[in-house]
Amino acid sequence: MSERVAMLRGENVVRIHWKLGTDVLVGVCHCGAEHESEDPVELWDWLLAHPVGHGGPSVPVVPPERVAVAV
Repeated sequence: MSERVAMLRGENVVRIHWKLGTDVLVGVCHCGAEHESEDPVELWDWLLAHPVGHGGPSVPVVPPERVAVAV
């Protein structure tokens, strides 16, 4: 592939990078926080728990209301 691929950006974009030559994965949150782990499940749990564990302010998540749809 000779073309450069544009990277997604935004407040909901997270990334996981693999450190070449190791079993270590690096999770990068949209806020810039990073976490290393060999366990991908642990890494995803850390990323999806944002902002808990990131050192930022904790914001409660309010689930969206469910709307009944007539069939």
